[in-house]
Amino acid sequence: MLETVVQGPDIDTLMNDIGRKARAAARPLGFASTEAKNRALNAMADAILASKERILAENAKDLHDVAGTDMLASFIDRLTLNDQRITEMAEGIRAIAALKDPVGEVIASWDRPNGLKIERVRTPLGVIGVIFESRPNVTADAGALCLKAGNAVILRCGSDSRRSSQAIHACLVEGLKVADLPRHAIQLVPVSDRAAVGAMLRGLEGAIDVIVPRGGKSLVARVQNEARVPVFAHLEGLCHIYVDKSADIEMAKRIIVNAKMRRTGICGAVETLLVDGAAIGTHLTPLLEMLARAGCEIRASATVLKVAPGLKPATEEDWSTEYLDAVISVAVVDGISGAIAHIQKYSSNHTEAVIAEDPAVVERFFTEIDSAILLHNASTQFADGGEFGMGAEIGIATGKMHARGPVGVEQLTSFKYRVRGTGQTRS
Repeated sequence: MLETVVQGPDIDTLMNDIGRKARAAARPLGFASTEAKNRALNAMADAILASKERILAENAKDLHDVAGTDMLASFIDRLTLNDQRITEMAEGIRAIAALKDPVGEVIASWDRPNGLKIERVRTPLGVIGVIFESRPNVTADAGALCLKAGNAVILRCGSDSRRSSQAIHACLVEGLKVADLPRHAIQLVPVSDRAAVGAMLRGLEGAIDVIVPRGGKSLVARVQNEARVPVFAHLEGLCHIYVDKSADIEMAKRIIVNAKMRRTGICGAVETLLVDGAAIGTHLTPLLEMLARAGCEIRASATVLKVAPGLKPATEEDWSTEYLDAVISVAVVDGISGAIAHIQKYSSNHTEAVIAEDPAVVERFFTEIDSAILLHNASTQFADGGEFGMGAEIGIATGKMHARGPVGVEQLTSFKYRVRGTGQTRS
């Protein structure tokens, strides 16, 4: 069993020991060869495929435990594994193995007039703590990404996914053994006590260099409020799509139904649709009808209700709600200026999209909106590290320091300066 009963101060003892082991593992990982890391990653993928039946059996137990609870359907979807998702998990690890190793890459170099040669070089961050809910695939994605970037990682899954995560973690450890890399490079916290989260947020006596939360709003808010170490996170994925009067209506329909309904419970799902007031007569009704046929509930602004009076009126709260469900709020805005104003007021700075054929509209959208990911004529559900060619992602960051957008292997590195001289001294 993954879950160990530990009470009182023993939680801190357990967690600090995990931190010390991670810090010790991070040292040799920092200069491990690309060949060794890739051998481990490919062995992990092999082990996951070989253990498919066991992983599915453990996932079935997790799903049984949450059956009949008040867990949102979107969270159950995130928790659920099947043959295809396990295969995709293994393929994602192989894709990470195929990526260029960022460690040791020379980012920039220059010569000084005094003859000094200076290089800025990528280095691992060190030890990364990942706290997540419901998504057992994060075990594989985070473990593989951190390893590729030369980092040790401490994974703390939610109690809802503990059996699935344990089965996946065992495959990762098998890969480390194959490549003769430190077995504590990827650790899974063996307790579900919330005190373990608190210990990680305090940094495990300086062992953790950065925290990445993956979960609901309450988890991310707690991490951001309590963490004593840097955090890569987004609080909400309150994503918008603006449909300009120049938009191709058939393209708009395809994009919007995909952005909302493909998977409603992911952070890249669109939550608010904004339609150009100049396109009410041509675009609004077809888009509303398309969403209704797809089974999406529509919360409509006053202007939209004049066109479709049978819809549910939107409240002020709707414009700042991440539904994670088959629900969307729809408003009419005064062109690109109105869209920008609405997004700047309500956005969580995660992902926004514009559907337009007018290049001037697209340029203003890209220039004036400061969210982490901006798309033109494409679904917001492309807000994903795998879709960006990163192999996978450890999360989406909406802050502006260090990492922003999908956090892949490059974002899991820092840098140092190497300065080479020939005896220079400073006057």
